Amino acid sequence: MAVGIKLNPAQAEENMTGYKPPFSKQEAIIEANRCLFCFDAPCIMACPTGIDIPSFIKKIASGSPVASARTILRANPLGASCAQVCPTNVLCEGACVVLTREGDPVKIGRLQRYATDHVYSNHIDVLEAPAEKSGKKVAIIGSGPAGLGCAAELAQLGHEAVIFEKEELPGGLNTYGIAYYKMTPAISLGEIEMIKGLGVEIRCGVQVGIDISTSQLKEDFDAVFLGIGLGKSHQLNVPGEDLPEVIDALDFIAQIHSDPLHEVPVGDNVAVIGCGNTAIDALTQSKRLGANITTIIYRRGETDMPAYDFEFDLAKTDGGEFLFHTLLKEVVANDEGRVSSLVLQKSQPGPNGRPEAIAGSEFSFPCDMVLKAVGSKKQVEMLSSLFPDMEMNANGTVKLDPATGQTSVEKVFCGGDCANGGREVVNAVAEGIKGARGIHSYLSGASAESPVQPSRLGVDGAPSGSGFINPIRVTEQ
Repeated sequence: MAVGIKLNPAQAEENMTGYKPPFSKQEAIIEANRCLFCFDAPCIMACPTGIDIPSFIKKIASGSPVASARTILRANPLGASCAQVCPTNVLCEGACVVLTREGDPVKIGRLQRYATDHVYSNHIDVLEAPAEKSGKKVAIIGSGPAGLGCAAELAQLGHEAVIFEKEELPGGLNTYGIAYYKMTPAISLGEIEMIKGLGVEIRCGVQVGIDISTSQLKEDFDAVFLGIGLGKSHQLNVPGEDLPEVIDALDFIAQIHSDPLHEVPVGDNVAVIGCGNTAIDALTQSKRLGANITTIIYRRGETDMPAYDFEFDLAKTDGGEFLFHTLLKEVVANDEGRVSSLVLQKSQPGPNGRPEAIAGSEFSFPCDMVLKAVGSKKQVEMLSSLFPDMEMNANGTVKLDPATGQTSVEKVFCGGDCANGGREVVNAVAEGIKGARGIHSYLSGASAESPVQPSRLGVDGAPSGSGFINPIRVTEQ
């Protein structure tokens, strides 16, 4: 067993495609005509960014993909990536009325991808900032989905937005942390270019707190939005964790995004610790890069796993194996100091519900690569260093006003995983947009409930992403 290169370039690329193939024009129109165009559509309520789904689907059905994309991207500027990575079957498609009637929902995600692919592949710009500017400047820390959502909304509200990103490329999770077979970095970077077209400035390679202080940001800018996400994975706290083949699953995924696919080394027998969606991504990508055996090791049972059922099914389809009710006790090295096996022990639920080891159930499990996917740390230390007076929740997330995203620190707003503890890309975008509207209200002296931009609101003044279904739908012509 050895960690190394398994596939040639063509094999690696082929293995990473075909997850959700794009619709052809004819397929998209046929699928769009399955929609019932509901009056009070539950799919809109299920979308955190409140996209008017019946409206964009009707435009596809009528042969207007540009107008469709405009409807999508005005509500969610990261609509292209969300079309590919959102768990649509538990969000919009899970709420689809056609699912109840026919057992198969309208393929909303793939229709959204069809519309957004059309404008990006044809370089059609459907977003624009108002000609009249407010003269206000907002600093955004982090260029992940929350920061980008905030920046795009601020620009469309007439404010100047400047993003500070410590990495070489912008996009955060969308650029570095999404499974490659779901979405390539090119999709993320393409929609970032459209956001930059609104006048948003992104300064990469700049780490706030080191290259520029937060006090300087507060002095130079009228408001600050904090969207730094989560940190590294938690430690396994077992002997052998420091061996070179024990890798953070997110680092493994990031390498797939930054290096040529055929140059990413993988083990013959890969063990993934944890059973959330990141663990599934790590397992599936290992298999598609040429690993012979890929196994998830999880201390609880199948019914307890955080991963979505459809992710679980995908992993099994790709040949992934699962050891439930199993604890990791030790990572064992061979004479060369490389991972050779794991010491595992069967577990059972204890009186308090936590897994407890079953005495005498230890066994050896051969493997040559271990991927850690046991949840990410909250950014408590970083947040404390950046904003010592910021109030935090007991679980290590930022405490903020749920209506506006404002923190306890003057001029500072927040959203995304550092505030919600880790949710979907679309949730981060929605929180970034909410933060932008909170900042807009703060800068203009209006209340958070005041209308922010008539062209982006329903008839009652509720923001399109508020989750409120307007009694009369206003659709874009």
